[in-house]
Amino acid sequence: MTPVVTQTHMPETTDFDAAKILSPLRKTSSAQSVQQLADEQLAHFGIAPDSEFGQTLHRAATSLYDLHMDVQRMWELTTRTLKDLDRGDRVAYFNAKKFLCFQLAKVLDTLQNPFRKTYQSLEFGESSTYAKGPYPIFDNVTALFSANPVIVRTATYIYACTEWVDDAFQGREFLHEIYSRLLNPTSISLANYVVDVEAGPHAAEYLAWNFNSGMAAIDGLLGHLLQTGDILIASRNVYGGVYQLLHDYYARPEKLNVALEWFDGTTTAEFEAFLGDVRARHDQALEQGRRLYVYLESPCNPFGYVLDIPGICKAAHAHDHLVIHDATVGTPFLHKPLQRPDKAERPDFVVHSYTKDLTGNGNATAGVVIGENHRMFQPKGDCSQGVSWDKTLFWGVYYIKGAFLDAEKAFEVISGMKTLELRMKQKCINTLILARYLNSHPEIQVNCNAVSEHFNHELCQKVMRFGLPAPLFTIDFEAADLPRDAFVRFFDSLTPGLDHQVSLGQSNTVVLCPALTSHSEMKEEALRKAGIAPTTIRIAVGLENPKETLSHLIHALRLGVDPIRPGFSARFMTPEDTDRMVREIHEDVHRLFLDDAASMEALLS
Repeated sequence: MTPVVTQTHMPETTDFDAAKILSPLRKTSSAQSVQQLADEQLAHFGIAPDSEFGQTLHRAATSLYDLHMDVQRMWELTTRTLKDLDRGDRVAYFNAKKFLCFQLAKVLDTLQNPFRKTYQSLEFGESSTYAKGPYPIFDNVTALFSANPVIVRTATYIYACTEWVDDAFQGREFLHEIYSRLLNPTSISLANYVVDVEAGPHAAEYLAWNFNSGMAAIDGLLGHLLQTGDILIASRNVYGGVYQLLHDYYARPEKLNVALEWFDGTTTAEFEAFLGDVRARHDQALEQGRRLYVYLESPCNPFGYVLDIPGICKAAHAHDHLVIHDATVGTPFLHKPLQRPDKAERPDFVVHSYTKDLTGNGNATAGVVIGENHRMFQPKGDCSQGVSWDKTLFWGVYYIKGAFLDAEKAFEVISGMKTLELRMKQKCINTLILARYLNSHPEIQVNCNAVSEHFNHELCQKVMRFGLPAPLFTIDFEAADLPRDAFVRFFDSLTPGLDHQVSLGQSNTVVLCPALTSHSEMKEEALRKAGIAPTTIRIAVGLENPKETLSHLIHALRLGVDPIRPGFSARFMTPEDTDRMVREIHEDVHRLFLDDAASMEALLS
């Protein structure tokens, strides 16, 4: 079973152990030398050692055993010395190893010739030839060098021998993936990619498992952690589907009877006070062994408010409570919670719905959970940092429940993520423009931390990259006291400038009324506590020209509202001020990125 992220820590092995791992008898071999390993290999496959072919195969096998010992030493040297190398040496080391990969592949490619010739000599009949298709290893070596990860459309995989596949089922052979419900090379490429992006210099500490939707990832993780009677603190503003999952499933007495505690604040001080109250209310359950977990969504849906994730994590960890952070809306572009230098400030698990901005075009549903290695995967029988192998997310959920991500969707997410920075930068610019323009109207309430007087603005400046807002916020018309039919006429006229769709994170700007769609499962009191009014409109900002988006909104106001409230659409900032604001925001944001970029001198040092 291959862990989603390839091994980055040097295993403790002797040189001979490194050679022995290549043997078909790796678990039962009695060999004491490389020569004896090659002898055993020939005998295992019935090859006469004194034949010309046997002697040639023996030399080849001996060379491979020696080679694997050298590669293992190279791994140890890299792990030990890489941090002390300058950039020029790292480039040299990379390209030397890259070429070595081509040399190894060339050996495998050359081996295909006698391999294929032998296969063809078996002369299967026509029926068998049709049924078998091309042998899997043939012609696939060059796929290693595809400029994009190959979309691996297969349910299962061939394996080398009995002892290797036995190790695979124990989680100890990382070459054999066995079955695509568990692992698939394309999905593994995505998981490696998202860990590198999310964890950066700490990537070696984390693994990721991909799921077939964001909700599947969240449910898989919660179902793995929560037990009957546990306590879950959840931030008030969460995606409506998460609210429904928590309220209508986990909290139900006939299910897990989890005690839900809704946190209404955003700051560390508010959380510490709330946590103290929750612990006091549930002290008996905690004394009886029930666990308390923290679930945070930041930036949150539908308002885009942010929580002080580092401070809240540190406060929760002071009491040994695990923290789950749904970071979907911000993406790693705006917020990298796993890159905090102080580990206590990092959440224990980060969840993303790939469906949203990470993919960016709305053409795939997918999700991911990222966590520390020892919580995500260990070979059977192992125990690390107090966590047993059977308590890891892989064996406890992924291996048995089947909520895997298929290769086609994984490829779509990888393709989308390549343009994440370009898209998110423009979306942040557009969010600033839309929010500030709409805020210029005296009867429109803008719930967005891009507005300087907003209660969440200061915290956004503190925890988000450059203080930029997430491309998600709400407006409402409660202060305008519009008749319902006028509001509905206006909302229905917003398309096609602002599209009527129920997702977010796409290339186009999307609007919905949360009370009627994404949060419709919430009762009136719950909506009120979440700050969602009947006229609340969630705006998921896209990549369009923001002035065109605003002009269409004004035309919709003219159609729906002006007939009963003359002049309502004319109370925004002037067109001249709008043009000036748009230019200033574009220049300011791009200047932030230019000033933050590494200098040429630093890159050459």
